[in-house]
Amino acid sequence: MELHPLDGYLLDGRPGKAEAIAAALRDRSPDPRAQPFYRALEAVGARAADEALLALRLVLGGNVASDEAIVAARAARAAVKAGRPGAREEYLRAAGPTAPGAER
Repeated sequence: MELHPLDGYLLDGRPGKAEAIAAALRDRSPDPRAQPFYRALEAVGARAADEALLALRLVLGGNVASDEAIVAARAARAAVKAGRPGAREEYLRAAGPTAPGAER
């Protein structure tokens, strides 16, 4: 399965945060909902909170970055980090389809 660089960072720590952000900025979605996130990432770079990266990833996956959706994605990410079986698939379902900039 292809992972967006943001997913790689959020789930596995690879690529690193700065590299994942740079990849997202290089291959921008034209979705208007993503533009504020890109501007924020340009301004703060790797100082951006991981929750902001989760929110951008939700938008890139075709979702609304509502508080409920972000909390669910954050919980799924924590379950992946804890090694819970099936958690990775749960996270990927919550995040939405692999977005532009996915690694092959």
